[in-house]
Amino acid sequence: MTVKIGLEKITVEALLDSRATELVRSLEFTRKKRFKLKKIERPIYMRNVDRIFNKEGLIEHIVKVKIYYKGHRERMKIDMIGKQNWNIILEIPQLVYHNSEINWKTRKVKMTRCLNKCGKQ
Repeated sequence: MTVKIGLEKITVEALLDSRATELVRSLEFTRKKRFKLKKIERPIYMRNVDRIFNKEGLIEHIVKVKIYYKGHRERMKIDMIGKQNWNIILEIPQLVYHNSEINWKTRKVKMTRCLNKCGKQ
């Protein structure tokens, strides 16, 4: 399922994936939009859902961004991974932390149960 989120000053489509265990973003998209990359000390091996290592190789960079979604705002660090067909994947820990209301049939996500520290606008 995809959702539109605000990322700094642009609107992007994000893949909402209940099987993903990391918040990741396309490195190609990040460079194209000129976001500032930060190299991480120890690269991370990325596995696909089928547990096979991702062909794009290691995660070597992160980017810090502000994300906006329907009155919700948050500063996040996102792992960067090579050329992909998507811009951002939102993962399970993020969904659990915010306890979002998700209707998979209608493809609607509501941020009605966020904690005060989430930064509701």
